[in-house]
Amino acid sequence: MDDPQRLEPEAAVVDETERSWLSRLGPGLVTGAADDDPSGIGTYSQAGAQFGFTLLWTLLLTYPLMVAIQMVSARIGRVTGKGLASNMRAFGPKWLVITLVFLLAAANTINITADLAAMGAAIHLLVRGPEQLYVVLLGTSSAILQIFLPYESYARFLKWMTLVLFAYVAVAFVVPVPWGTVALSMIWPRAHLSADYLTTVVAVLGTTISPYLFFWQASQEVEELRSKPGDRPLRWVSSFRAYRHINRITADTWIGMGVSNSVGFFIMLTAAATLHAHHLEVHTSADAARALAPVAGQFSSTVFAAGIVGTGLLALPVLAGSAAYGIAGAFRWRSSLSLHLTLAREFYSVIAVAIAGGVAITFLHLDPIKALYWSAVVNGLAAVPVMVVVMLMGGSARLMGRFAISGLLKVGGWLATALMAVAAVGMFVG
Repeated sequence: MDDPQRLEPEAAVVDETERSWLSRLGPGLVTGAADDDPSGIGTYSQAGAQFGFTLLWTLLLTYPLMVAIQMVSARIGRVTGKGLASNMRAFGPKWLVITLVFLLAAANTINITADLAAMGAAIHLLVRGPEQLYVVLLGTSSAILQIFLPYESYARFLKWMTLVLFAYVAVAFVVPVPWGTVALSMIWPRAHLSADYLTTVVAVLGTTISPYLFFWQASQEVEELRSKPGDRPLRWVSSFRAYRHINRITADTWIGMGVSNSVGFFIMLTAAATLHAHHLEVHTSADAARALAPVAGQFSSTVFAAGIVGTGLLALPVLAGSAAYGIAGAFRWRSSLSLHLTLAREFYSVIAVAIAGGVAITFLHLDPIKALYWSAVVNGLAAVPVMVVVMLMGGSARLMGRFAISGLLKVGGWLATALMAVAAVGMFVG
């Protein structure tokens, strides 16, 4: 008679996720938090400063939709035991997969550039000194930590780094906010049907729903799977244990994306209540931190600037790592943050090149608005086809078996894809 533990080896492993709700959070929480990177902070600040409270509705709209597409991505990783790009190789033509992952890598490198520039400017605002030196030190330390720190320690570090986001919630309660006006604008927003307003709506959508988030969360589910001896892809475990993992992914994603959109909401709210009220124009996250000082006090400005550095430290590894997971999957290289450098040279090389490329581009002193624009353009080119392929894979019984998506999750994922298609068209038409 077969030994039950041989049929279900994961049953012999103590599942820490059953003991603490906090330990159930991981890939989804980090992915959501990384969405509020310095570039995203700049977009939300600019939206609030320019249009006041009238764009807060966008963060309510995108919340369930980004949850849906992220949840599909996470399920693909956990069910198959492979990242998105590896699954794409088995699902679609090689040329399409390679094109999409190189677009992802290009967009991420530009985004890394914008984030590093914002972090350097924020540190300069806090302690003065040479911005470019800070950029080099930040980029170098991020690459070294990601390459040489063991995965379990690094994942724990990223998880605790998410706490820095609550600085932006705190700032919103320090500045004077007309909560009645905020509530009214949420229920009945006074939209401006102007080109600038629509362009900003597209920018917010592109900030909240980005391809690198799909690749990262799926790959982190695979990393979590590999980090626990005895765990297997969900296709090969009992339904009872499998659906406990599905429930964990569901809770993790709802909470992670909730943190992401809530923080974005409070950043936009703070900018609207202070910068818009005083008719101050900002273009970057560092501009927003600098402009807050005379209208909301030095404390608010300092906390805002420190938050930029903290969120950047969280976002850099996600941007570089998602590019590495994508390219490694497309070329069938070994890819895992738990592997030693000598066992995954190509994978770690992509991380190093992405961060080094971002550092190098900052020396060109590009206009940060142009950097964000081109990042949005490349993301716009990649997002919709990636989302279409993700949804097709998620609904494939051949790939997902009994875990093929259906019902509201399927509807939400396709609605998110349609919304991003409209946003992409709007970006290029605008």
